[in-house]
Amino acid sequence: MLQFAWWGYHLVDLTSQLAQDQSQISKRIVMVLGEGLVFFTILILGMLKIRSSLKKEIQLSERQTNFLLSVTHELKTPLASMKLYLQTMEKRQLDEEARAKLTAQAIQENTRLELLIDNILNASRIENNALNPVLSNQNMHVVLDDLVNRFNRRHALTVKCDVEPGNLPVDLFFLETILNNLLENALKYAGREAQITVKGKFQSDKFILIVSDNGPGITPEAVPFIFDKFYRSGNEEIRNQKGSGLGLFIVSELARRHNGSIQYLANSPKGATFQLIL
Repeated sequence: MLQFAWWGYHLVDLTSQLAQDQSQISKRIVMVLGEGLVFFTILILGMLKIRSSLKKEIQLSERQTNFLLSVTHELKTPLASMKLYLQTMEKRQLDEEARAKLTAQAIQENTRLELLIDNILNASRIENNALNPVLSNQNMHVVLDDLVNRFNRRHALTVKCDVEPGNLPVDLFFLETILNNLLENALKYAGREAQITVKGKFQSDKFILIVSDNGPGITPEAVPFIFDKFYRSGNEEIRNQKGSGLGLFIVSELARRHNGSIQYLANSPKGATFQLIL
C-alpha cells in the first residue's frame, strides 16, 4: 500500500510538471486520483476478504482438532466400560440380579457408542449430499410418543410428551434422528434429574415441535454458532460434558433438507428450548 501511495504521488507530480494548460492538468490529476482510489478500495476489500477467510479456516481447524479430541474420548469411554462389565461377569460368580444389572449397563454403553457412530456417519452423508427425505404420511402423536418412550426406556427417565394428533408427511429416519439428538443434548447439559418436555402442535399447514429442558441454557455468545459443524463451547481438554459437536449440526441440516427450520429459544426461568418447524 505504501508503494502504491508513492506511485500515485509521482504520477500527480509528473502531471503537474507537464506543459499543459491548467484545466488539462486538473483533469489528469482527478483521473489519476479517481483510478487510484478505486484500485485502493479494491485492494482493501480483497485484504479484508482474505483475512475473513483465514479466520474461518483457523476456527474450523480448531473445531476439527476439538472434534478429534472429543470423539477419541467418546469412542474409548463406552468401549472401556463394556470391557469392564464383561470382565467382571467373566471373572466373578455373580447372582442373576447383578448379572442383569451389568448386562443392562453394557447395553446402554453400546447404545451410546452406536449413537455416536451414527452421528459421524450422518454428518458424512450430509456432506456428500447422500441424505434425502423419503416422505410418508404419519400420525405425529403416535410417532413422537413412541420415540419418547423408547428414549425413556433407554435412559430410565420420564420425558413428558404432549403432542397433538394429526397426520403429516415426514421422513421417519430424519424425525427420529432430530428428536434423539435434541433429547440427548438436553440430557447431556441438564443432567439426569432434569425436567425435559416434548410438545407438538399443528399451526396452519405447519407442525411445530418444541423440546425444552431446565438446564443451564446456552450463553448469548455461543448461540450464533451452535448449529455449526464441530462447534462446542469451551476448551476440549477441560470439558466435562460428553459429545462430538455434530448433534445440532445434523439437526439443522436434516431440518433444512426436510424444508423445515430449527431455532434456539431461551427457556424461562432457565434452560434451553429448541423449536423445530416442519
